[in-house]
Amino acid sequence: MKKLISLCAAMLTVAVAWGAQCSMSSPHGTTRVIFDVVDGHPTYEVYFKGKQVIKPSTLGFEFNKVRASQSVSNFNNFRVNGPKDMMNGFEITKVDTTSFYETWKPVWGEESEIVNNYNEMAVTVTQTELKRYMIIRFRVYDEGVGFRYEFPQQPGLSYFVIKEEHTQFAMTGNHTAYWIPGDYDTQEYEYTRSRLSEVSSLFDKAWEPNSSQTQFSKSGVQTSLNIKTDDGIYLNLHEAALVDYSCMSLNVDEKNFILESWLTPDAQGNKGHMQTPCQSPWRTVMVTDDARDILKSRLILNLNEPCKIEDTSWIHPVKYMGVWWEMISDYGSWAYATGIPSVKLGETDYTNVKRNPHHSANTENVKRYLDFASAHGFDQLLVEGWNIGWEDWYGKSKEYVFDFQTPYPDFDIKYLNDYAHSKGMKLIMHHETSSSVMNYEHHMEDAYNLMNKYGYDAVKSGYVGDIIPRGEHHYGQLMINHYLNAVKKAADHHIMVNAHEAVRPTGLCRTWPNLIGNESARGTEYQAFGGTQPGHTAMLPFSRLQGGPMDYTPGIFEMDLSYAGNDSKVLSTICGQLALYVTFYSPLQMAADFPEHYEKHLDAFKFIEDVAVDWDKSLYLEAEPMEYITIARKAKGSDKWFLGNVAGMQAHDSKVKLDFLDKGRKYTATIYCDAKDADYKTNPQAYTITTKTVTSKTVLNLHSVAGGGYAVSLVPIN
Repeated sequence: MKKLISLCAAMLTVAVAWGAQCSMSSPHGTTRVIFDVVDGHPTYEVYFKGKQVIKPSTLGFEFNKVRASQSVSNFNNFRVNGPKDMMNGFEITKVDTTSFYETWKPVWGEESEIVNNYNEMAVTVTQTELKRYMIIRFRVYDEGVGFRYEFPQQPGLSYFVIKEEHTQFAMTGNHTAYWIPGDYDTQEYEYTRSRLSEVSSLFDKAWEPNSSQTQFSKSGVQTSLNIKTDDGIYLNLHEAALVDYSCMSLNVDEKNFILESWLTPDAQGNKGHMQTPCQSPWRTVMVTDDARDILKSRLILNLNEPCKIEDTSWIHPVKYMGVWWEMISDYGSWAYATGIPSVKLGETDYTNVKRNPHHSANTENVKRYLDFASAHGFDQLLVEGWNIGWEDWYGKSKEYVFDFQTPYPDFDIKYLNDYAHSKGMKLIMHHETSSSVMNYEHHMEDAYNLMNKYGYDAVKSGYVGDIIPRGEHHYGQLMINHYLNAVKKAADHHIMVNAHEAVRPTGLCRTWPNLIGNESARGTEYQAFGGTQPGHTAMLPFSRLQGGPMDYTPGIFEMDLSYAGNDSKVLSTICGQLALYVTFYSPLQMAADFPEHYEKHLDAFKFIEDVAVDWDKSLYLEAEPMEYITIARKAKGSDKWFLGNVAGMQAHDSKVKLDFLDKGRKYTATIYCDAKDADYKTNPQAYTITTKTVTSKTVLNLHSVAGGGYAVSLVPIN
């Protein structure tokens, strides 16, 4: 790691007159933050290239009063009290500034080195009458701003309960927003593009049924929220380093175009139980006049703490297949038994039940997948439905639903792990919790020990359904702490985690790089639940992927699911699926379809075999939210490049200059393109594969149909 702190700035403490305005610009002057206290209210505003993009916006906290006592022996001494709000009555009493520059190497990522360069302004604001204070710390980057609240330990503020955080983002007009409905429990929605003033009128149309969901306002939206102004400025609002705090959504004031923070409550309705010293997550504002800059920004990662795992040699990228799409598509089943009204673990005798002939996680079927995957160079195989309890796992609010250790009679856990190892592969563990969180925590240590025993080094966890403890939400403080605790415990066991239905990521994978994946958005599975419209995959890199990689589970080649008795169709072309391995960054990439479906198109499957999952360099060539994304990436430790494009509801033509290739060197380009007659609805399997010799002077003219894409491998000729 290379660090440089500007000494003149680091040693500078700016003395200001109480109440004076202060400001800070980014290292190259692109972005500027102005902070002020207006009539006792802390406010900030943001400028980009001299133009205001965030109008004066207020900051502060509203607290709840709670029942408490100063003496454990005197129960008559209980009182309902709590600190007064931190909304107004402030004055600026101190401003500290510093500059920071470093390059750091991620364990895995879109590039081998990341630059972290910002100017910082830490403003102490004091409620003089109450003799207490907080620090609002701004880090100003050329591509945006991060700021957070810090609460030092002090006599007037030891414990407090958050009723609401009142952080505003005041827009300069009725901009276009790309949003999903505000929800305390899921982000698995398609995106809606509308004016800010139209959110409430379109909310019910955007709201779709899910296994667990809780709306809080018809004008509520979730982050990462992308916004575009009429004059071509792009903004992205999100948060970074969400730790021991409640997840933030936004509520839209449709008349004044002000977005305000809205935290997720706990079962009592409180939105955070805090003890000083403590801090909020970073609130982030990316701003640019080039949409590609959103994709290449590392602001969210940079605002997180450096890696806390001393030895990371056991953490590695994974390309995998899975016994998964069978169940998602309705072709197979997670459950071993049929005809059981309910299961009691430890009492139900699985040797005396009627076996479900469609149980997918059986030894012979898993071997079939392992044979195919190993023959094509995959690292691991996910197997879901291996463990007892799936017969009544969902929708019963059942606490003791899984033990995470006992396999079904037809799943030979030792034999299959040994067989995988003999093939140069490993199995991926699956821990579906059915959102019975305390049950999972009770069994977690033993479950991780079982993984160590059989040689698993990665687990996919799941949180389907309403949270137990009942009344809690997926995005509340209790669950935020649980998700991170699971990752930390996994690190102790040298286990990598891919958490599904958990909170959307906020860059914590920098600190805990064994968190190699999350779902936390509408993934490929919804193609089997009625379909997902084109444009979704051209949106997610701007939004959900800003906080960390997504286990999107791409690679579906058989789009018509009638073979499973399912009338859904995957709304994509085969080349649109191939492109996702480049346009969606993840160190955990799945080829999700059946082996027999790939065997029909092994020429196209070759790209999935060849494409890397870890990168030295990434170039963002074309981008517009929901319309198209084109990315070129250089494989880690290799001279190979891979290129991908996804298109939304409209076809897209690209002129790709290959000037990023080494000059004077020849490459073999293998180009996978939608055929002229390809159509994501009626002819999704139509593609062409061409091979040609190219150099850094070559320009490729490439076409993607609506809902389609293209993928290119570029291999040096020795």
